[in-house]
Amino acid sequence: MDKDLKLWEKAVEFHGHICGGLTIGYRGAILAMELLELDFSQDEEVVCVTENDACGVDAIQVILGCSVGKGNLLFRLRGKQAFSFFNRKTGKSIRLVLKADAMNNDCTNEERQKFLFTANSNEIFHVKEVQFVLPERARIFNSIECDSCGEKTADHLIKLQRDKKLCLDCFVPYERFM
Repeated sequence: MDKDLKLWEKAVEFHGHICGGLTIGYRGAILAMELLELDFSQDEEVVCVTENDACGVDAIQVILGCSVGKGNLLFRLRGKQAFSFFNRKTGKSIRLVLKADAMNNDCTNEERQKFLFTANSNEIFHVKEVQFVLPERARIFNSIECDSCGEKTADHLIKLQRDKKLCLDCFVPYERFM
């Protein structure tokens, strides 16, 4: 528990305060570590695909080493307290979904926080199979200069319009049809 407590303290320090959302991410990261035999990801060995952009994502970054910059923290925004974890070394994966009654609205924030921190994992999360394939490793793209603003843009995000190579900010989409 000492290791887990140190991880909790690191997550709180990174996030800036204690809240239910941070606790959900902390408990999810710890459970993923146990079920998938994970440790802190130095590169892209561990991948997290999060379905939200809430507080819990901060705990996952600190505990598992998943980050947008490394390419192993991906957002599949669905507005759900759900996280899919992949272990590239073993090929194993899980999807953790917060149980509806884990966020009991009939209790105080303090009571909810205590429950989220101390309850058994099976009281907090549904453990499910991941329904999509492991995303590919991060790629490095060439940069192309936008013919309008002159700023360099990753080549996979350049749009061609009237024979000009445009970044997404300069590109004007054709939206006549709904």
